[in-house]
Amino acid sequence: MSARFGQNPDRVAKARKGAKVSVASSATLRYLRSSAQKTRLVVDQIRGRRVDEARALLRASKKAVARDLLKLLTSAVANTENAPGGAGMLDAEELYVTRAEVGEGPALKRIQPAPMGRAFPIQKRTCHVTFELGTLGTTQPAPKRRANRRAQAAGVPAAT
Repeated sequence: MSARFGQNPDRVAKARKGAKVSVASSATLRYLRSSAQKTRLVVDQIRGRRVDEARALLRASKKAVARDLLKLLTSAVANTENAPGGAGMLDAEELYVTRAEVGEGPALKRIQPAPMGRAFPIQKRTCHVTFELGTLGTTQPAPKRRANRRAQAAGVPAAT
């Protein structure tokens, strides 16, 4: 995975800071007939949002891939509701898209005839999309250890 898949945009980072994220369910869509670049444009809009907000954005989107992503999001919510154990007790209103990842799939290679007996290659790209849904529960923020390490290195006792 490259840095391009960055799973911590600003809003998710702010939501996760001082919060405990618990993953309720996930759903994967493989071999989606759209390029990963086009799909990321839509997925970046819903990453870190509540499920109902994400649904509204996908319904209002003009992109063709939004319809497939809406089906995937609906599947992930259904997986949460039907999960064995305590995960089925979660309400869809409490869920967030905690992780949304788009990776490249295999490309279908085709040939387009060209003048004078030549051929132009055509790549029909595919991608794999994964959504993880979870809840954000607030907890105590972690203590700042960096400042303590710097203070200890300077010979000053750390403040507690």
